[in-house]
Formats: sequence, structure tokens, C-alpha cells
Amino acid sequence: MHREEINLDQTHIRLTTDIKEHDLKHYIHSLRLDLKRHIAKNQEFLISIEPMKKNDENLTQIVKLMYESSNHADVGPMACVAGSISQLALDYLIEHDSKYSIVENGGDVALINDENVLCGIYSNNPILGNNIAFEIKARKNPIGICTSSGKIGHSISFGQSDSVTVLSKSPSLADGLATRIANDAIGENGEEKVNNALETSENYKEFFDGVLIISDENVGTIGRLPKIIETSEFDINLNQYKKSFI
Repeated sequence: MHREEINLDQTHIRLTTDIKEHDLKHYIHSLRLDLKRHIAKNQEFLISIEPMKKNDENLTQIVKLMYESSNHADVGPMACVAGSISQLALDYLIEHDSKYSIVENGGDVALINDENVLCGIYSNNPILGNNIAFEIKARKNPIGICTSSGKIGHSISFGQSDSVTVLSKSPSLADGLATRIANDAIGENGEEKVNNALETSENYKEFFDGVLIISDENVGTIGRLPKIIETSEFDINLNQYKKSFI
């Protein structure tokens, strides 16, 4: 198994893959160039917190994906940028015959795994800490696992959750939905925050496999989630995690 970090400006990828020669860095560089060119011509794409209509049919793959996912999730296009890069990077590796690859982009994960793998849940919750993980069974199809938080990380969130984690067949859409659901994790206490976020989740059930919401002493779930197990405590480079992706 090969492990490496890919750092391109504000994009920081942690990669584990069964492919030794892949040139993924060059591919991600091309994705970023496509995105930058579109933003140069459409500044609203960069700053909008609302879904936008496509203004051109001749869009590059990443731009088209971000438009589509953000419209499904009712968020601005940039709310899907990290998950979109992870998704397309994983697709690239699968096209090169990968059976086991994990692409982690600032906490937004796209993976395919022909053997079991643990995916840590980073909520920094005072009770749960960072000692829990999803146990992802071996699978032939890719999945996205994306998290939004009102307390940590780089992304804009209008909510107050410790974490909202969404699992979806589309990592791009999981990223947007995590933002959308986390925005409604508001209330006077943890229970109210979780209940409000769960209520919002109901509106998007067709787009995700499962959602895990953690706030203070309360936890809520909806849909089907992998088994959650206790693990040894893990940490991430918060300075890197807080950087923006574009």
C-alpha cells in the first residue's frame, strides 16, 4: 500500500492507494486550473452561499459536478469543492484499476476498499473525544464520508454542532449535504440542535446513505450507518485542516 500527501496551493490531500504509479498530483492540478478559470469568469461562483443555475453547457467536469451537487443540497457551489476534488480523484484512481484507495481532502473522504477499513470521526466532542470510528466493510463501490462542524475547520457553517457527518455514494454531494444539515444544528441545547438537524436531514434522504450528528452530550442518526466502534485517540494537523481549498 502506498501513502503520500499531495499539496497544491490550498488543496491538501492525504492519499492511501494500492496503485504505485498514478500521477494523481498532475490530475488534481488540472482540476484546480479548470476551477480557477471558471471562477475568473464567474466570481459569484466563488462567494455564493445559495445554489446557482449553470450559465454554460460547456462546463468542465469539476465545475459541472459542483453545480449539480450544490443544487441538490441547497448550498453554494463552493460548499462542495473539497468533496468534488476527492470524488474525481478517486474516480481517476478507479479508472487506473484501483481496488483500494482513500482520498482525504481536509476531512472530506472518498474511498473504495476491498478490505475493511476504519474511518475516524473527528468531532472533538468533550464526551466522545476522538476515540470513535466507522468500520467500513470491504466494498466494490465508492462512498463519500464528509463532515461539517460549527466549531472546528475552515468552512462556513451557520450551525453549532460538534460535527455532522454524511455518507453518500457521491462524495461531492455528501460534502454539500454536511454543510446544509449542519447549518440547521441550532438551538438552546445539544438536544435541540440535533433534533433540528435531523429534521432537515429528512428533506434529503434520497441523496444519502446515513447521517451522524454530534452536539454536546447528544447524538442523532438517520439512515443506514456503518458500525461505530471505539478506537485509540487520533489527531489531525489542525493548522492544515483549517486552510481553505481554493
